[in-house]
Amino acid sequence: MDQALVGMCVNERRFVKIPPKLAYGSEGVAGVIPPDSLLHFDVLLMDIWNSEDQVQVHTYFKPPSCPRTIQVSDFVRYHYNGTFLDGTLFDSSHNRMKTYDTYVGIGWLIPGMDKGLLGMCVGEKRIITIPPFLAYGEDGDGKDIPGQASLVFDVALLDLHNPKDGISVENKVVPENCERRSQSGDFLRYHYNGTLLDGTLFDSRSQSSGTGGLCLLLPPRADGCHSCGVPCEELCVFFSSYSRNRTFDTYIGQGYVIAGMDEGLLGVCIGEKRRIVVPPHLGYGEDGRGNIPGSAVLVFDIHVIDFHNPSDSISVTSHYKPPDCSVLSKKGDYLKYHYNASLLDGTLLDSTWNLGKTYNIVLGSGQVVLGMDMGLREMCVGEKRTVIIPPHLGYGEAGVDGEVPGSAVLVFDIELLELVAGLPEGYMFIWNDEVSSNLFEEIDKDGNGEVLLEEFSEYIHAQVASGKGKLAPGFDAEMIVKNMFTNQDRNADGKVTAEEFKLKDQEAKHDEL
Repeated sequence: MDQALVGMCVNERRFVKIPPKLAYGSEGVAGVIPPDSLLHFDVLLMDIWNSEDQVQVHTYFKPPSCPRTIQVSDFVRYHYNGTFLDGTLFDSSHNRMKTYDTYVGIGWLIPGMDKGLLGMCVGEKRIITIPPFLAYGEDGDGKDIPGQASLVFDVALLDLHNPKDGISVENKVVPENCERRSQSGDFLRYHYNGTLLDGTLFDSRSQSSGTGGLCLLLPPRADGCHSCGVPCEELCVFFSSYSRNRTFDTYIGQGYVIAGMDEGLLGVCIGEKRRIVVPPHLGYGEDGRGNIPGSAVLVFDIHVIDFHNPSDSISVTSHYKPPDCSVLSKKGDYLKYHYNASLLDGTLLDSTWNLGKTYNIVLGSGQVVLGMDMGLREMCVGEKRTVIIPPHLGYGEAGVDGEVPGSAVLVFDIELLELVAGLPEGYMFIWNDEVSSNLFEEIDKDGNGEVLLEEFSEYIHAQVASGKGKLAPGFDAEMIVKNMFTNQDRNADGKVTAEEFKLKDQEAKHDEL
C-alpha cells in the first residue's frame, strides 16, 4: 500500500492489487484476512499534506486599482466558499447571504486563514489552501470538519478598515475660483452617490419612506426621527440623490449627519466634487442600518451645489455705474429693472431679458423677497450689479415648487433701467403746491356739503394731472384714491362732510388728505 499510494493526487481513484508478501503474508489477520491472501483495494484519495507544507495562496482576480491591502489588526468583511481538497463543500457565507466579518492577525481566525488573508485588496479573489496543522488539526472542529483535513477557501474581499482609520478625502474636481470653503454650522446642498467599498450601491428597498428610499445619513433619535425638526420621511433618501433628482440638504459639523460625513463635508467649495470614504466607526458601526451591513465602509461621491450660513446676509457686487450716479434708490421708489436669476452652480432659473419685459416693483413694499429688496437699495439708473441671496432672505426651506429648490442660495444679475422717486414713508399722496384754504369747497363742486367718491376721485386725479399733487408710484391709483376717501368717510356712510374732512399734519407742501 505504501508503494501504491505514491504519486496519487487528490480525487484520483486507483485499483490496487497487493500480493501476500507485500501485504499480511503467511500469517494473515486472524478472523479477517486469511494467510497468503491476495488483497484488492479500491482507493480514492481525499486529501494530502506534508508537515513542511505552508499556506498556499492563488489570486485569480485582482482589481486594476489596489490602494490598500490587508494588514495585521485590520477588520475585514469577505465572502467565502469552504471546501475540502476533494471539492466537498463544508461551509459557505454565500449560502447564509452574510459576509464573514473579523479582525485579521490577532488570533480570531485559524492561523492559516490569518496568514492567507494578508495582502489582499478590496475586490480581490483568491484561493487559500491550508494544511490541517494550520487549521483544525487532528481533532477537526467537532462538527463539519474531520480531523487532519486540509481546507480550501475561495475568498472574495468586500471591505477592509482599521479601527484607527479616519475618513479619507479624495478631491475629484476643485473649482479654480473658490472664494469660500464650508465651515461648521454651514448649511449645504449637495448631490451624492453612495456605495460600499466594493462598489455595491446601497440597497434602497429597506426602511422605505414611501418613495423607495433608505434613511441613509442622519443618526435617528430614540423616537426614530431626527433632531433637525424635518419630518422623518423627508430625510429618507436613496443610495443616490441623483436618482430622486433632489439634493441632500443638511447642516454640517453639528451632528445632523453621520460623523464621517460631518467631517468630510468641511472645507468644500461650491461646485467641488470629492470622494469621502467613511470607516464604520464613523458611519453606522457594527450594527449597520437597513441593508447597509454592519461594519461596512461607506463611499460617497459628492457634488456640492451650494452652501450658506444662517448668519449670512446678502452679498452685493457692483459691476458698472454710470458717470452720474447721484440719485440712489430708496424705500418707496418705483423701480424697473432686468435680471437673470440663477443658482450658485450656474443653473438659470428665470430671466426678464428672455421674457422681453422688465420687472417692476415698489421698493420696500414686500413685492419681492427680502434679500432682493435689500439688494436693490442705493442703486442708480444704469447700474449693473450681482446680488447673492441666502435662502433665509430668499425662498427659505420650502423654495418654490418646480422653480426654486428649497434652501437654495440665489444669484441675481441686475440692471436698473428706471427709477421713479417714491413718497415719504407712510404717504400715498402728497401735494406739490400750497394746499388751498378752501379745499373742501373745491372738491364739493355741487356745493351740497357732501363729497361722494366720484367727486373725490375726479378732483385728486385732476391735481395729479396738473402736477399739483402726486400719488405713490407703482400702486393702483384707483385703490389709493378709494382708501383716501374711506379714511375721510369716518362714519362710513359713503360720503364725506365738511365736519369729517381733515388734513394730516405734515411739513409745508407735504399735506396728505
